[in-house]
Amino acid sequence: MKEQIEKIQNLAIEKLSQTQNLKELGDLKVKILGKKGELTILLRGMGSLPKEERPVIGELVNKVRDILEEEFTKKEKELKRKELDERLKTENIDVTEPSKKTKLGSIHPISQIIEEVEDIFLGMGYEIADGPEIEKTFYNFDQLNTPADHPARDVQDTFYINDDIVLRSQTSPVQARVMESKKPPIKIICPGTVYRSDAVDSTHSPVFHQVEGLVVDKNISMTDLKGTLEMFAKKCLGENTKIRFRPHHFPFTEPSAEADVSCFVCGGKGCKVCKKEGWIELLGCGMVHPNVLRNCNIDPEVYSGFAFGFGVERIAMAKFGIEDMRLLYENDVRFLKQF
Repeated sequence: MKEQIEKIQNLAIEKLSQTQNLKELGDLKVKILGKKGELTILLRGMGSLPKEERPVIGELVNKVRDILEEEFTKKEKELKRKELDERLKTENIDVTEPSKKTKLGSIHPISQIIEEVEDIFLGMGYEIADGPEIEKTFYNFDQLNTPADHPARDVQDTFYINDDIVLRSQTSPVQARVMESKKPPIKIICPGTVYRSDAVDSTHSPVFHQVEGLVVDKNISMTDLKGTLEMFAKKCLGENTKIRFRPHHFPFTEPSAEADVSCFVCGGKGCKVCKKEGWIELLGCGMVHPNVLRNCNIDPEVYSGFAFGFGVERIAMAKFGIEDMRLLYENDVRFLKQF
């Protein structure tokens, strides 16, 4: 059997020297060292040997196996190196050749407006506050002085998950949460997604975006509110923009107002964008209702504040001359690449 083992070793080394590729090498390795290979079969036949010869033959087989394993490993490295050299010769790449033109995207109009608004208010010393979009009715309504019988709490207007949980209908709950957790002075804006049960048309969507602002401190008045909104309007819509207040009612502010801005397209003369009125309705605002301050453990005898809120889509439509809100959500590249 010793002669057979040496023969297998010599033949294996001879064939290794003649092997030209990795496939041939793999086949040869299976033939010699595999489960049904020549050396393995020989090893299984050791049971027929005399007892005293088995250790000697076993040691020899293991020695030959180790030698062949090493030779196969050397040959594999050699063939891989040879294969790589051939590929490098035939697969040259000219790294100086211009690549294919890459199409770059752009920031979505809604994101553009939000970022611009944030920059304006950060420049005025505001902080950016955030809160959950799945909100408790306590924060969405009760803390904001909206009683249980108020129309805004109807299921026709608000998405209810259950009696106590809603998809927030405005970002005002963020204001309530901040007032609960932080003592005045408070100066924040709250951008985010909101949800209302509206049918989809050119000016309405059940999912849209808002930015709301809140200032609470001593001696805050309506003049502070108007000055702030005038500054915002000029920075966002142009230096010649004017602003006017119209009386309105909101449960969480008193007094309340709707704020209009002069049309930045026609300068107030009347055009298609402003529907010949010269003014564009921009946002709702007012002085924070004493009940809201009281609900959030802020003494309305010591502190006062103002709040405002507007739809981002409305700003985008006005600023970019977009007539149908649905265009902002359809992801049509032909539309979006204009911005």
